Amino acid sequence: MEIIEVGPRDGLQNEKVLVSTEDKLELISRSIDAGLRRIEATSFVHPRRVPQMADAEAVMAGVPRRPDVSYIGLVLNRRGFDRAVAAGVDEVNCVVVASETFSQRNQGMSIADSLQGVADLAGDARAAGLGLSVTIAASFGCPFEGEVPETTVVDLARRVHDLGVDEIALADTIGVGVPPQVSRLAAGVAAVAPGARLRCHLHNTRNTGYANAVAALDAGITVLDASTGGIGGCPFAPDATGNLATEDLVYLLDRSGIDSGVDLGRVIGTARWLDGVLGAPTPGQLARAGAFPGSLAD
Repeated sequence: MEIIEVGPRDGLQNEKVLVSTEDKLELISRSIDAGLRRIEATSFVHPRRVPQMADAEAVMAGVPRRPDVSYIGLVLNRRGFDRAVAAGVDEVNCVVVASETFSQRNQGMSIADSLQGVADLAGDARAAGLGLSVTIAASFGCPFEGEVPETTVVDLARRVHDLGVDEIALADTIGVGVPPQVSRLAAGVAAVAPGARLRCHLHNTRNTGYANAVAALDAGITVLDASTGGIGGCPFAPDATGNLATEDLVYLLDRSGIDSGVDLGRVIGTARWLDGVLGAPTPGQLARAGAFPGSLAD
């Protein structure tokens, strides 16, 4: 089981406390020390839209460079892609939103324009030797339109797969999904995107995130996004709250006999450190409850 640490980007982007570049780099270093090997380090978006990500180039200039660590940069358009390439990311993650209203709110463009943007960047990503993933946002529900037809998500996955991307992520952007949805979407996407690596980006807004993670595992998905401390949310989705907490997910996997390669004790330590950086307790549970048995990781 592979965990992608998204705390430095999706975790921090919605925080009101402006986190310094130095603390972001400390979060990344601590994550590497804990065994996390794919890290969403930043996003290359306009700083007026997401002020927390204004230091994207500075973050990438300071990250530890190791052959076993891959840094992901979120990009929404050609300008962001060019910045990401120049900054030295290893992978780019593009976003296609599954509802028109949220696509306009989140990216200022239609779904069709987003797909065209991915098509325009795919060849350049391959030429630059970069991994290319696409996250289908609002796959489980839209904050403005409500229910999103599963057929829409599956069709978007098919069209994205046809562009030759390396990985497709199903995102529960506002935390409304439930396990049967995860199972159906995973099966539907696998059928139209044979050979594609699938992952889930889940939020625990309505306390279903970890149940959804188990459903994803049962459906054969072996890559999950998580954010140390459970921080995160989308600035353009009302009432969107945190990601799966990396430490809580690692505990779930460890106790289930599934190896993630992540040191639970180190992630718990980082979550507690984040409490001080943000000036408030993070949403994850393990930083307060500790591991069980406690001597193993707490």
